[in-house]
Amino acid sequence: MCIRDRLKLPRYGCINVHGSLLPKYRGAAPIQRSVINGEKITGITTMYMDEGVDTGDILLQKKTQIDEDETSGELFDRLKDIGADLLIKTIEGLKDNSIKGIKQDGEFKSIAPMLTKEEGKIDFSKSGGEIHNLVRGLNPWPVAYTFYKGKTLKTVSYTHLRAHETPEHLVCRLLLEKKKKK
Repeated sequence: MCIRDRLKLPRYGCINVHGSLLPKYRGAAPIQRSVINGEKITGITTMYMDEGVDTGDILLQKKTQIDEDETSGELFDRLKDIGADLLIKTIEGLKDNSIKGIKQDGEFKSIAPMLTKEEGKIDFSKSGGEIHNLVRGLNPWPVAYTFYKGKTLKTVSYTHLRAHETPEHLVCRLLLEKKKKK
């Protein structure tokens, strides 16, 4: 039996819950890629599965904002709850025939390939915002890193300089923030 025939076996079709607003970020790492790319909005899509990778008809979508300092792990935790609720609504809508699949607009597609450990190496020639997004997007895995005196330093958070702030000001600001938290 071919894949196409298997996908037609369930009464309401095969349904996938995907961690992006398709057709953006089709693939294995949509949540991480949306954070790495500095997206402000993401969401969950329920869709019919087909033979392609995340190319099936869209059933429902729910948007959510990505917070400026939110990691992909934190975003995943929020999206899993949104996804569970959306899946229930999708199944109910299919049962009562109130929703129909909508073809994805291929013009707006983007791919979210699987992450590699090599992508985590911090390139300090990039802007502070790009580094901040990389660190957030690769937390908790595979984690951004750099090298210092021959040792690998894993980086799970990153604070970049504010406008007109010197490195000395940054150190003072971080120390004051740490003191306030105690």
